[in-house]
Amino acid sequence: MAIRLFDLRMHDGSRHFAGLPMSTLWYEVRDHVETLDGAVLTGFVTDHVTEAWIDFAYEGHQFSINDQHGEYWFFVKDPACPDAVLLPVLRHFERLLGHE
Repeated sequence: MAIRLFDLRMHDGSRHFAGLPMSTLWYEVRDHVETLDGAVLTGFVTDHVTEAWIDFAYEGHQFSINDQHGEYWFFVKDPACPDAVLLPVLRHFERLLGHE
């Protein structure tokens, strides 16, 4: 299946660029961030029951992952972030989570 990037603009100006199935726990997704060469985990917040936010920096851009409706949603703070940066992020997490 071909990778498809979204361009959904959020109220805070960020871009929702992808969604992948919630096929593993937040902690595994958090730990997977630092296996992306050059990525740095910058934040992790969870209530340990219903939701988590995972924040990281990669290639000079700020990213967030949040779980919604059985998926992990991927956001980038700068909506003009090039696809050449977004695609490696998405491919990296596809290896962990798979896609539909």
